[in-house]
Amino acid sequence: MGRLDKRSALVTGASRGIGAATAKRLAQEGARVIVGDVLEEPGRRTAGQIVAAGGQAVFVKMDVTRAADWTLACDTARRQFGGLDILVNNAGVLLARTMEETSLDEWRRLQGVNIEGVLLGTQACTPLLREGGTKWPGGAAIVNVSSTAGKVGSLRFPLYGATKAAVCMLTKSTCLEFGHKKYPIRVNSIHPGVIDTDMGAEVVHLVMERFAKDEPAARAMLAAQHPLGRVGRPEEVAAGIVFLCSDDASFMTGSELVVDGGYTAQ
Repeated sequence: MGRLDKRSALVTGASRGIGAATAKRLAQEGARVIVGDVLEEPGRRTAGQIVAAGGQAVFVKMDVTRAADWTLACDTARRQFGGLDILVNNAGVLLARTMEETSLDEWRRLQGVNIEGVLLGTQACTPLLREGGTKWPGGAAIVNVSSTAGKVGSLRFPLYGATKAAVCMLTKSTCLEFGHKKYPIRVNSIHPGVIDTDMGAEVVHLVMERFAKDEPAARAMLAAQHPLGRVGRPEEVAAGIVFLCSDDASFMTGSELVVDGGYTAQ
């Protein structure tokens, strides 16, 4: 038996990278998964891979900045799986620009996906999570994917870091509100370091453009910045998310789980 048998989960940004790895790991632990993403073809592929491996999954095309898309995802959760027990707010975009280079439209887009998406998801899913949370010893779970860039300053992407810091504080405030209201929902954030994903590749190219002579040098520079001597794998972040979703983390809410190879220990 898996740790998440009979539970249902919604993962945003689940077509690739950390989101896809999380959706697959949740399914391996017994959860029925809604794969949410604006990218339709890779999102359906992720859901198909889960089903092919013996799990249960359905794809929902959704833009996390649209309240109507969240309503659709919640309706799908109730119709397909009878409710919702887990929400992973993973969808995010990276902006590798300095403050002086960033336009107001770019800043608003960054906030829309990285912050407002988390807010809209939390608001839309809370009624279902309140129902689902009564069935489990550790209650329902929300995991918001932040970043080490939300914990320390960044020369590479300062405004991305600002949005991820906001995700962290939104997590803590939500945890306090839900605790005060006696909702059976735990709310935690996870903070990955540089991970070998499409977004991680954007970081590599930024380092290559500004600090290194070529891609191998850029990758070596990033690896050296982590005390473990390498960047992370999406599956390593997914394992942390699944832990926070499980009853093994039943006394954790408002916490920040850092999965960064030691980057922020320096």
